[in-house]
Amino acid sequence: MSKLNFTHVGKDLEESEKIYKPHMSYWQDAFRRLKMNKFAIVSLSFLIFMIIMAIIGPYFNHFNFREMNTDMQFKFWDAESLKMGHYFGTDNFGRDFFTRIWKGARVSLTIALIVVTIEGIIGTIYGGIAGYFGGKIDFYMMRFVEIIMSVPSMIYIILLMVIMGAGVKTIIIAMAATRWLFMAMIVRGEVLKLKEQEYVMASIALGANPLWVITKHLLPNAMGQITVRLTLDIPAAIFTEAFLSFIGIGVPAPIASWGSLSNAGYKLMNSGAHLFIIPGILISLTTLAFNILGDGLRDALDPKMRK
Repeated sequence: MSKLNFTHVGKDLEESEKIYKPHMSYWQDAFRRLKMNKFAIVSLSFLIFMIIMAIIGPYFNHFNFREMNTDMQFKFWDAESLKMGHYFGTDNFGRDFFTRIWKGARVSLTIALIVVTIEGIIGTIYGGIAGYFGGKIDFYMMRFVEIIMSVPSMIYIILLMVIMGAGVKTIIIAMAATRWLFMAMIVRGEVLKLKEQEYVMASIALGANPLWVITKHLLPNAMGQITVRLTLDIPAAIFTEAFLSFIGIGVPAPIASWGSLSNAGYKLMNSGAHLFIIPGILISLTTLAFNILGDGLRDALDPKMRK
């Protein structure tokens, strides 16, 4: 074969400058992968719908959640109740159950979101400090956490509820006072792993102060695990509130929550089964949706799952 059989192509500068894959940040790439998970997207859509209904649902009709009508007790999907606008029927006092369901959703979701927010802030700060400084600071901080965790959290919650009395604020304080412990241990483990990375060691060698390293390097790179944990803790908080209200030490009457509605409906199963079934279904679906979304976020935020 001779040189005549070949043609010199040379450089194609225009082709070499083309960008075939657009630049995406870590969170943009995570959202792209999350959208590929159909179950997670359906769960996210359902949760958005539930939040919207918790905000605007009580205003869909003209009934107040405390308004009683003894002539309309235990109505459910009959012609008279539907004509009057009782979409989910009425309870034992003739109160509109549709309004009370979404009022209860607002209370339950608000409690869960506030508890998770407090848990995330306290647990992230505590775990970040313990993991970054290590040594004796880490030792004593983690021993304190382990001593508190040696007693089941539900005992602390019930004890605080008994001492402080039932109420929404008491539930938030009691749950937040125990749930941050698990977040602190997760953040501490992530920080211990991340602080050995080269970019963190280089930042420390260049004289960066601990606050800068924690806020600019460690916590942003641990946000994936933190986000997943918080997402999975929301249904746990909803279930805990429902359990406390179900056993009678949660949200006091006449304030409605999914737990208190389930408790009241359980006692009236023979007269109005819908009073127990509807809040039970909503609690189950919401918990399932948050768990599926949490699993989807875990896969989307894990760089090892990238394709």
